[in-house]
Amino acid sequence: MLISPAFAQAGGDPASSIMGFLPLVLIFAVFYFLLIRPQQKKVKQHKETIGNLRRNDKIVTGGGIIAKVTKVVDEQEIEVEIAPNTVVRIARGTVADVLSKSAPTGEAAKTPSKPANDTGSGSGQGGLSGFLSKIRGEK
Repeated sequence: MLISPAFAQAGGDPASSIMGFLPLVLIFAVFYFLLIRPQQKKVKQHKETIGNLRRNDKIVTGGGIIAKVTKVVDEQEIEVEIAPNTVVRIARGTVADVLSKSAPTGEAAKTPSKPANDTGSGSGQGGLSGFLSKIRGEK
């Protein structure tokens, strides 16, 4: 006889199937805490920084243009001066970094604030603003 009988396979241990799934869960947790969550914090902080732009703030656009905010038009646009007597309108979303904040006026001036380019590491300026300061020779 060439036909062999087909027997049912023995059922697997339920604990071993859970243990086989555990490495996938651990990999997802590592990715979440090391990659996704810090990026979400950066995006939230960047949106907050862009939302708090005021007149006379010094900014860097996504294209690398260093400019001074002359007017906040609305929630989507700002006017910036990129050279003397050269004012252009840009979208807020194109602002990559805030180099220096202007002094707050009115009620906001009474509360001390942390500098915009403080990285919290205690080693001076960091990131793009620190790099640009080094290029310009500022301390």
